[in-house]
Amino acid sequence: MKRYLFILLLAFSFSVQAQSNANNYKYLIVPEKFSFLKQVNQYGLNTETKAMLEEKGFTVYFDNGDLPTEIATDRCKALTVELQEKNSMFVTNLSLVFKDCKGTVVLKSKEGKSREKEYNTSYNAALKDAFASLGDFRYVAGSTAEVSTPTPAATAPVPAATTAPATSNQPVAAEAKQPDALLYAQAITNGYQMIDAAPKIVMTLLKTSVNDFFIANNGSLNGVVIKKNGNWFFEYYKNNLLVSEQLSIKF
Repeated sequence: MKRYLFILLLAFSFSVQAQSNANNYKYLIVPEKFSFLKQVNQYGLNTETKAMLEEKGFTVYFDNGDLPTEIATDRCKALTVELQEKNSMFVTNLSLVFKDCKGTVVLKSKEGKSREKEYNTSYNAALKDAFASLGDFRYVAGSTAEVSTPTPAATAPVPAATTAPATSNQPVAAEAKQPDALLYAQAITNGYQMIDAAPKIVMTLLKTSVNDFFIANNGSLNGVVIKKNGNWFFEYYKNNLLVSEQLSIKF
Protein backbone atom coordinates (compact mmCIF):
# COMPACT_ATOMS: atom_id res chain seq x y z
CA MET A 1 0.00 0.00 0.00
CA LYS A 2 2.84 2.40 0.83
CA ARG A 3 4.43 1.81 -2.57
CA TYR A 4 1.12 2.47 -4.33
CA LEU A 5 0.53 5.74 -2.44
CA PHE A 6 4.12 6.82 -3.08
CA ILE A 7 3.76 6.43 -6.85
CA LEU A 8 0.40 8.22 -6.83
CA LEU A 9 1.85 11.16 -4.89
CA LEU A 10 4.92 11.14 -7.14
CA ALA A 11 2.74 11.65 -10.22
CA PHE A 12 1.09 14.68 -8.62
CA SER A 13 4.34 16.17 -7.38
CA PHE A 14 5.77 16.37 -10.91
CA SER A 15 2.63 18.13 -12.12
CA VAL A 16 2.94 20.71 -9.34
CA GLN A 17 6.65 21.18 -10.08
CA ALA A 18 5.96 21.80 -13.80
CA GLN A 19 3.30 24.34 -12.87
CA SER A 20 5.62 26.10 -10.44
CA ASN A 21 8.39 26.41 -13.04
CA ALA A 22 6.17 27.67 -15.86
CA ASN A 23 4.36 30.12 -13.61
CA ASN A 24 7.42 32.38 -13.68
CA TYR A 25 7.05 33.32 -17.33
CA LYS A 26 4.91 35.69 -19.36
CA TYR A 27 7.11 35.95 -22.47
CA LEU A 28 7.85 33.23 -25.02
CA ILE A 29 10.35 33.23 -27.89
CA VAL A 30 9.71 31.18 -31.03
CA PRO A 31 12.55 30.63 -33.55
CA GLU A 32 12.01 31.78 -37.13
CA LYS A 33 13.16 28.32 -38.29
CA PHE A 34 12.85 25.06 -36.41
CA SER A 35 16.04 22.98 -36.33
CA PHE A 36 14.67 19.97 -38.22
CA LEU A 37 13.50 22.07 -41.19
CA LYS A 38 15.49 23.76 -43.95
CA GLN A 39 13.53 26.96 -44.50
CA VAL A 40 12.29 29.87 -42.42
CA ASN A 41 8.69 29.29 -41.33
CA GLN A 42 8.51 26.15 -43.46
CA TYR A 43 4.93 24.79 -43.73
CA GLY A 44 3.85 27.82 -41.68
CA LEU A 45 4.76 26.01 -38.45
CA ASN A 46 6.52 28.95 -36.80
CA THR A 47 3.72 31.47 -37.34
CA GLU A 48 1.14 28.85 -36.37
CA THR A 49 3.01 28.08 -33.13
CA LYS A 50 3.24 31.79 -32.31
CA ALA A 51 -0.45 32.34 -33.01
CA MET A 52 -1.62 29.40 -30.87
CA LEU A 53 0.50 30.53 -27.92
CA GLU A 54 -0.80 34.08 -28.22
CA GLU A 55 -4.32 32.67 -28.01
CA LYS A 56 -3.25 31.28 -24.64
CA GLY A 57 -2.51 34.82 -23.43
CA PHE A 58 1.28 34.81 -23.79
CA THR A 59 3.36 37.59 -25.30
CA VAL A 60 5.30 35.85 -28.07
CA TYR A 61 8.26 37.09 -30.12
CA PHE A 62 10.25 35.60 -32.98
CA ASP A 63 13.96 35.23 -32.22
CA ASN A 64 14.88 37.33 -35.25
CA GLY A 65 12.66 40.26 -34.25
CA ASP A 66 13.21 43.27 -32.05
CA LEU A 67 12.85 42.17 -28.46
CA PRO A 68 11.69 44.57 -25.76
CA THR A 69 14.40 45.89 -23.46
CA GLU A 70 13.08 43.79 -20.58
CA ILE A 71 13.87 40.57 -22.46
CA ALA A 72 16.85 41.79 -24.53
CA THR A 73 18.75 42.61 -21.32
CA ASP A 74 17.63 39.47 -19.50
CA ARG A 75 16.73 36.46 -21.67
CA CYS A 76 16.00 34.49 -18.51
CA LYS A 77 12.64 36.30 -18.30
CA ALA A 78 11.41 34.34 -21.33
CA LEU A 79 11.06 30.72 -22.32
CA THR A 80 12.21 29.50 -25.72
CA VAL A 81 9.73 27.28 -27.55
CA GLU A 82 11.17 24.51 -29.70
CA LEU A 83 9.43 22.03 -31.97
CA GLN A 84 11.07 18.61 -32.04
CA GLU A 85 10.50 15.92 -34.63
CA LYS A 86 10.82 12.19 -34.01
CA ASN A 87 11.59 10.44 -37.27
CA SER A 88 9.12 7.82 -38.46
CA MET A 89 8.49 6.40 -41.90
CA PHE A 90 4.71 6.64 -41.93
CA VAL A 91 3.84 8.94 -39.01
CA THR A 92 4.75 12.58 -38.35
CA ASN A 93 5.65 13.03 -34.68
CA LEU A 94 6.11 16.52 -33.20
CA SER A 95 6.57 17.72 -29.61
CA LEU A 96 6.52 21.26 -28.21
CA VAL A 97 9.37 21.87 -25.77
CA PHE A 98 9.64 24.91 -23.48
CA LYS A 99 13.19 25.69 -22.26
CA ASP A 100 14.55 28.35 -19.92
CA CYS A 101 17.66 30.47 -20.60
CA LYS A 102 19.90 27.66 -19.31
CA GLY A 103 18.44 25.13 -21.70
CA THR A 104 16.51 23.28 -19.00
CA VAL A 105 13.22 21.76 -20.16
CA VAL A 106 10.42 23.38 -18.15
CA LEU A 107 7.51 21.79 -20.00
CA LYS A 108 7.09 19.31 -22.84
CA SER A 109 3.93 18.31 -24.68
CA LYS A 110 3.06 14.78 -25.66
CA GLU A 111 4.00 13.70 -29.18
CA GLY A 112 1.48 15.06 -31.66
CA LYS A 113 0.92 12.59 -34.48
CA SER A 114 -0.42 12.63 -38.02
CA ARG A 115 -0.53 9.98 -40.75
CA GLU A 116 -1.30 12.42 -43.55
CA LYS A 117 0.97 11.94 -46.57
CA GLU A 118 1.17 15.58 -47.65
CA TYR A 119 3.88 17.35 -45.63
CA ASN A 120 2.10 20.65 -45.04
CA THR A 121 -1.08 18.95 -43.82
CA SER A 122 0.77 16.34 -41.76
CA TYR A 123 3.08 18.76 -39.93
CA ASN A 124 0.30 21.17 -39.06
CA ALA A 125 -2.00 18.38 -37.86
CA ALA A 126 0.77 16.95 -35.65
CA LEU A 127 1.48 20.43 -34.24
CA LYS A 128 -2.17 20.94 -33.30
CA ASP A 129 -2.30 17.48 -31.73
CA ALA A 130 0.78 18.24 -29.61
CA PHE A 131 -0.58 21.65 -28.66
CA ALA A 132 -3.90 20.13 -27.53
CA SER A 133 -2.06 18.02 -24.93
CA LEU A 134 -0.99 21.18 -23.08
CA GLY A 135 -4.53 21.42 -21.72
CA ASP A 136 -5.11 24.53 -19.58
CA PHE A 137 -1.57 25.85 -19.91
CA ARG A 138 -2.09 29.60 -20.37
CA TYR A 139 -1.11 33.08 -19.22
CA VAL A 140 -3.72 35.42 -17.75
CA ALA A 141 -2.92 39.15 -17.61
CA GLY A 142 -2.22 40.24 -14.07
CA SER A 143 -1.85 36.63 -12.97
CA THR A 144 0.51 33.75 -13.70
CA ALA A 145 0.74 30.99 -16.24
CA GLU A 146 -1.15 27.84 -15.48
CA VAL A 147 -0.15 24.27 -16.29
CA SER A 148 -2.34 21.25 -15.81
CA THR A 149 -0.72 18.59 -17.97
CA PRO A 150 2.33 16.59 -16.87
CA THR A 151 4.49 15.07 -19.57
CA PRO A 152 6.99 12.29 -20.07
CA ALA A 153 9.77 14.90 -19.75
CA ALA A 154 8.65 15.44 -16.15
CA THR A 155 8.68 11.74 -15.30
CA ALA A 156 11.37 10.40 -12.98
CA PRO A 157 12.39 6.80 -12.28
CA VAL A 158 9.91 4.91 -10.14
CA PRO A 159 11.21 2.70 -7.28
CA ALA A 160 11.57 -0.92 -8.38
CA ALA A 161 8.88 -3.41 -7.49
CA THR A 162 8.12 -6.96 -8.46
CA THR A 163 4.51 -7.31 -7.36
CA ALA A 164 1.37 -5.25 -7.89
CA PRO A 165 0.64 -2.74 -5.10
CA ALA A 166 -2.01 -3.46 -2.52
CA THR A 167 -5.39 -1.76 -2.71
CA SER A 168 -5.38 1.59 -0.91
CA ASN A 169 -7.40 2.06 2.25
CA GLN A 170 -7.85 5.78 1.62
CA PRO A 171 -11.45 7.08 1.63
CA VAL A 172 -13.07 6.84 -1.79
CA ALA A 173 -15.31 9.71 -2.84
CA ALA A 174 -16.96 7.88 -5.73
CA GLU A 175 -16.50 4.73 -7.79
CA ALA A 176 -17.94 5.08 -11.29
CA LYS A 177 -19.81 2.27 -13.01
CA GLN A 178 -18.39 0.47 -16.01
CA PRO A 179 -18.39 3.04 -18.86
CA ASP A 180 -20.16 2.32 -22.12
CA ALA A 181 -17.26 3.60 -24.23
CA LEU A 182 -14.42 1.16 -24.89
CA LEU A 183 -10.93 2.66 -24.95
CA TYR A 184 -8.22 1.23 -27.18
CA ALA A 185 -4.59 1.23 -25.96
CA GLN A 186 -2.14 2.50 -28.59
CA ALA A 187 1.53 1.99 -27.74
CA ILE A 188 3.79 5.07 -27.43
CA THR A 189 7.43 5.37 -26.32
CA ASN A 190 6.82 5.36 -22.56
CA GLY A 191 3.46 3.63 -22.33
CA TYR A 192 0.10 3.96 -24.07
CA GLN A 193 -2.39 6.52 -25.26
CA MET A 194 -6.07 5.67 -24.86
CA ILE A 195 -8.13 6.16 -28.02
CA ASP A 196 -11.93 6.25 -28.20
CA ALA A 197 -14.09 5.39 -31.22
CA ALA A 198 -13.89 8.95 -32.67
CA PRO A 199 -10.83 8.34 -32.75
CA LYS A 200 -9.65 10.80 -30.09
CA ILE A 201 -6.88 10.58 -27.49
CA VAL A 202 -8.63 10.72 -24.11
CA MET A 203 -5.85 9.64 -21.75
CA THR A 204 -2.12 8.99 -21.62
CA LEU A 205 -0.59 6.17 -19.55
CA LEU A 206 3.10 6.13 -18.57
CA LYS A 207 4.74 2.86 -17.59
CA THR A 208 6.09 2.20 -14.09
CA SER A 209 8.13 -0.72 -12.73
CA VAL A 210 4.92 -2.32 -11.43
CA ASN A 211 2.86 -4.53 -13.73
CA ASP A 212 -0.66 -3.23 -14.55
CA PHE A 213 0.12 0.12 -12.88
CA PHE A 214 0.47 3.36 -14.87
CA ILE A 215 0.90 7.07 -14.14
CA ALA A 216 -2.08 8.62 -15.95
CA ASN A 217 -3.36 11.94 -17.25
CA ASN A 218 -6.64 12.63 -19.08
CA GLY A 219 -5.87 16.23 -20.04
CA SER A 220 -7.22 17.76 -16.84
CA LEU A 221 -6.64 15.20 -14.07
CA ASN A 222 -3.47 13.46 -12.93
CA GLY A 223 -3.54 10.09 -11.22
CA VAL A 224 -2.88 6.41 -11.79
CA VAL A 225 -4.51 3.60 -13.76
CA ILE A 226 -4.37 0.23 -12.02
CA LYS A 227 -5.84 -3.23 -12.46
CA LYS A 228 -7.87 -4.59 -9.54
CA ASN A 229 -9.77 -7.87 -9.54
CA GLY A 230 -9.51 -8.07 -13.32
CA ASN A 231 -10.86 -4.53 -13.92
CA TRP A 232 -9.07 -1.27 -14.75
CA PHE A 233 -9.54 1.87 -12.63
CA PHE A 234 -8.44 5.50 -13.00
CA GLU A 235 -7.73 6.83 -9.49
CA TYR A 236 -7.00 10.41 -8.50
CA TYR A 237 -7.53 12.83 -5.61
CA LYS A 238 -10.31 15.41 -5.61
CA ASN A 239 -10.94 17.67 -2.61
CA ASN A 240 -8.54 15.48 -0.60
CA LEU A 241 -10.61 12.36 -1.31
CA LEU A 242 -9.54 9.42 -3.45
CA VAL A 243 -11.79 8.97 -6.49
CA SER A 244 -11.84 5.65 -8.37
CA GLU A 245 -13.38 5.47 -11.85
CA GLN A 246 -13.70 2.14 -13.62
CA LEU A 247 -12.45 2.00 -17.22
CA SER A 248 -13.03 -0.35 -20.13
CA ILE A 249 -9.69 -0.80 -21.91
CA LYS A 250 -8.63 -3.08 -24.74
CA PHE A 251 -4.86 -3.57 -25.01
